[in-house]
Amino acid sequence: MGVYAIVLFVLVFILILRGYPVAFTLGGVSVLFCLLMCFLFPEVMRFADFKLLPSRFMGTINSYVLMAVPLFIFMGIMLEKSGLAESLLETMAILFGKFHGGLAISVIVVGALLAASTGIVGATVVTMGLISLPTMLKRGYKPELATGVIASSGTLGQIIPPSVVLVLLADTISSSSRGGVQVDVGSMFQAAILPGMLLVLAYIIYVIIICKKHPEWGPPIPDDEIKEYKKDGFAGKLIKAFVLPLFLIIAVLGSIFAGVASPTEASAVGALGATLLTVIQRKFSFKILNEVMQETMKLTSMVFFILLGATTFTMVFRTLGGDDYLVSLITEANLSPTLFLALVMLILFVAGFFIDFIEIIFIIVPVVTPIFNVLEVDMLWVGVLMAVNLQTSFLTPPFGFSLFYLKGVAPDSISTQQIYKGIIPFIVIQLLFLLTIILFPNLLYVFK
Repeated sequence: MGVYAIVLFVLVFILILRGYPVAFTLGGVSVLFCLLMCFLFPEVMRFADFKLLPSRFMGTINSYVLMAVPLFIFMGIMLEKSGLAESLLETMAILFGKFHGGLAISVIVVGALLAASTGIVGATVVTMGLISLPTMLKRGYKPELATGVIASSGTLGQIIPPSVVLVLLADTISSSSRGGVQVDVGSMFQAAILPGMLLVLAYIIYVIIICKKHPEWGPPIPDDEIKEYKKDGFAGKLIKAFVLPLFLIIAVLGSIFAGVASPTEASAVGALGATLLTVIQRKFSFKILNEVMQETMKLTSMVFFILLGATTFTMVFRTLGGDDYLVSLITEANLSPTLFLALVMLILFVAGFFIDFIEIIFIIVPVVTPIFNVLEVDMLWVGVLMAVNLQTSFLTPPFGFSLFYLKGVAPDSISTQQIYKGIIPFIVIQLLFLLTIILFPNLLYVFK
């Protein structure tokens, strides 16, 4: 019967690649497949099995951990409306502007700060694309470098806490594990801090090297413009630009790591903090609040509809013995944990070319987690590796969402080909960084 489970998995994957709605494909095809199995193999699948679905749905909806998802989404969208990103970019541009590639470095640093404040990739890419891309092009930056830096920096919200991806991964791994192996969100956040910081550093080093080799790709800002900007209370602008987002970062992550609040409670702190920052910036209005709430509702509904479809798929897959069948295949093939990890990382990377990270988490992670448990692999390590790998799904054409977001706000002079060419070095950096974490897993436990 495990073979039929694999057929279901392949069928769902093909239909999603064909463009059918993910949530309804996962749930609808699984239900239809289950009905077919009930007729063909009544001794294995029974109509009574459908009674398990409502309780599974309610278990998913009532998940305390997943309550953090809408709150982190709200925090990210509200912070984007606050105007803090503009202040950060202007200030960082002046700080690094006198160096070759200084504007690009400032975009990377701001992307990291926004990632630690929001965790929302789309909002970060769009905001930085609207504000910094015209400025970089006006300064004579090579379009490929400018677009590559903006698109890749926007994806840092995937790996730097508080990240919605890390929340979903932790919950999916824990719910899919056999033998009671649990990965809590707080541990995932702690493990991802240093990798996130090192990835930011890798981006900056690349920009420094490439601008040293090709100075014309990243011209500095003229000294007279820097002096002009610094004349009017630059110290105050600097403090305001950094203190407010750092306040939010400390409030959210600090409360988690200090043990004062759980990640779900910290997400509520973040949502309130982002609202207060918007009030301080004098950008708050009931119209803004209504827009933020509507966007939060849309994104949260999308995530949970896919999750409910994935719950149906997982139930049918396991009832057919798909997880046991895969485990037996791996053990009979004498596949080592290292080789299996390499295979999973390759599958995740290739899948990222075609489908969204949420779909990958809910389809592939529940299937491979029991096998990792049998092979006794550290699931916290695997979770962070998956997060770094999934980060590339935002950058890999043809369906890299960061590329779509950036193209949507880029000037007409910027072609899709330039955006694709600009992102290649950063994809290579991410893959090399993924290999680094595989070779040096202790990087994840520095802050433990």
